[in-house]
Amino acid sequence: MKKTRHVLGLSGGKDSSALAIYMRDTYPEMEVSYFFTDTGEELKEVYEYLDKLEAYLGKPIARLNQIDEEREGSKTEFEKFMHRYNNFLPSATARWCTIEMKLKPFEKWIKTFLDAGEEVISYVAIRSDEKRLGYKSSNEDVKVKFPFMEDNIDREKVSQILDDSGLGLPGYYRWRSRSGCTFCFFQQKIEWVRLSREHPEAFERAKKLEKTALDHDSPFTWVQGTTLDELVAPKRAKQIEEDFQKRLEREKKLKAKRLARNPFLNEDTKKLDIEEVYGDDVSSSCLICHK
Repeated sequence: MKKTRHVLGLSGGKDSSALAIYMRDTYPEMEVSYFFTDTGEELKEVYEYLDKLEAYLGKPIARLNQIDEEREGSKTEFEKFMHRYNNFLPSATARWCTIEMKLKPFEKWIKTFLDAGEEVISYVAIRSDEKRLGYKSSNEDVKVKFPFMEDNIDREKVSQILDDSGLGLPGYYRWRSRSGCTFCFFQQKIEWVRLSREHPEAFERAKKLEKTALDHDSPFTWVQGTTLDELVAPKRAKQIEEDFQKRLEREKKLKAKRLARNPFLNEDTKKLDIEEVYGDDVSSSCLICHK
């Protein structure tokens, strides 16, 4: 009989964090190895939340992708890979960041277990109210399980798990819909505008990387069809904020109509959650980062 290694990836986002809490509390006898693939470009709120989660779980979260300054001078991991990819930015159609900085480090990490003759079971935080697939390996000794789907855990129950744990939502959800890199290209325009205000240094770094890409004839900018400088010009930024507020009001009215027939819902249920606030399925983006 092969030894089984249970692994669970964390992004600093709400769903993967809730799954880690759920597995710890529901299956206390199970020895789970937690990991986080660190690009070195994450929001500081992500690192802060991971520290809190680590304390709750009572065991370390393996940090993959630690930056090796000795290998290529002062270049960060992201800059190193960007250089390899002709100084082009990643995009929805050329997601080298996911491949190089998320998938490969994970596969390298579990290779140690596989080489030792172990079977690996990876637990993925896809909820019961989502219709999509997560990472699957071609290796027959790597299996994937979806506890939230199996146990009928939806968006509302995820929020309850986080609230009951005392951790609540990560701080960045106050102004942004997803975890991952500070300059994730899946961000909406409103999130870029808010990044420029919440973390101006990170925003300036994103602008610098974009300029490098454009200087090398990259077909991609962070936001399709516009540069970050254009996006945060006062008049444009004001319009983006106003459009977002209009969309938010529409979502509030639509939800109020849907809930009007159910007087027994509590106040928290009546509030817009993060996925409704941003008007799209935020989990449709980079699963291994966002979740």
